[in-house]
Amino acid sequence: MDIFQKLINKETSLSVVGLGYVGLPIALEFAKNVKVIGYDIKKDRIEKMQNNTDPSKELSEESFEGCDIKFTSKDENLRHASFHVIGVPTPIDNHNLPNLEPLYSASRAVGKALKKGDYVVYESTVYPGCTEGDCVPILEEFSGLKAGIDFKYGYSPERINPGDKQHTISTIVKIVSGCDDEALETIAKTYQLIVKAGIHKAPSVKIAEAAKIIENTQRDVNIALMNELSIIFNRMGINTYDVLEAAKTKWNFLNFYPGLVGGHCIGVDPYYLVYKAKEYRYHPQVINSGRFVNDSMGFYAAKQLVKKLIAAGKNVLNAKVLVMGATFKENVSDIRNSKVADLVHELLSYGVKVDVVDPMANKEEVKKEYGFEVTETPDNKYDAVVVAVNHDDFMNFNEEYFKSLMKTAENGILIDIKGIYRNKIKDLTYWSF
Repeated sequence: MDIFQKLINKETSLSVVGLGYVGLPIALEFAKNVKVIGYDIKKDRIEKMQNNTDPSKELSEESFEGCDIKFTSKDENLRHASFHVIGVPTPIDNHNLPNLEPLYSASRAVGKALKKGDYVVYESTVYPGCTEGDCVPILEEFSGLKAGIDFKYGYSPERINPGDKQHTISTIVKIVSGCDDEALETIAKTYQLIVKAGIHKAPSVKIAEAAKIIENTQRDVNIALMNELSIIFNRMGINTYDVLEAAKTKWNFLNFYPGLVGGHCIGVDPYYLVYKAKEYRYHPQVINSGRFVNDSMGFYAAKQLVKKLIAAGKNVLNAKVLVMGATFKENVSDIRNSKVADLVHELLSYGVKVDVVDPMANKEEVKKEYGFEVTETPDNKYDAVVVAVNHDDFMNFNEEYFKSLMKTAENGILIDIKGIYRNKIKDLTYWSF
């Protein structure tokens, strides 16, 4: 009996290693069909999930209902699984170089649990060649087994978009790959249990890895173009969003917008590709340029605000600013690689006093990661307000509300990063990307 049939018959389990924004939704979807072991090294997160609570605040309690899943932080429990899905984070370090330690650690844990006939599928975003060149050797070392002979492996990149309730694991076409034809077919059948949108079988593991990493690299470069245009149009006194509204009336115009590009995907993945390209003696110009532009936008926005404060006759050293939003994007609690932090730190470097509010962000995590506090409620003593993240909670204010937050409404300043209040502000000094 093959491993797929054993999963269906619940004679063995499927493990999901890493239960964050990617891993937990996958684990719960699989748990509606097969027995699942949900593994994460963070015991506090495991305790919350055991009580039907998503630590990332993405999934409701109802999402856990009817799921055949056991949550654990103990390595030995992985031995009860025969099909392992690894979806741990792949961040960058302070030098923008790949930090693969979470992936290595997960590979060691799974390697210790591997048995003959088992499968391992990686979902973490990596550079082409990482699965077979970096991860599989670890599996072999810690299991004492031979890849492709004693156990099979593959790669199936995650495509989950945090905060997006429309594009979910079941509604997005799933790319799968395997170490051989048998592995490819088994991995495809297994994912068909949870993916209704269809399966794309990539010719090789490297191609599947490359397909994933260029998805976010393409978006990064296009957003960088919009950000650069925004800088140019700002000098010309033209509102970028008005320009884009006009331009997108053409059927083939690509609908990208300027903004702060952070998070664990678009702001990280291009660096993985750049890193690997250099091994082949190629130094990517376009990708690096896009990263430079997007990594600069938080500092750029802060400098524009300081200029507005000076132009309004305000003493920068006595100025107080409210920043609305701390997460990397709207309607998520994820603060990883948030470029709002760049904006806040740049303002602080000028001596500006800054309050930050965000109903989605965890205060302790923000303090630990970025060193500043998240305020529960704003006061009414600000010289300027920055709407940095377009959470639903921030979308429906009017000008009178923003005026109520100002020391004096006559020379108050509103910085609207995403342009959501464009053409709605009449009295305050207004600026957006």
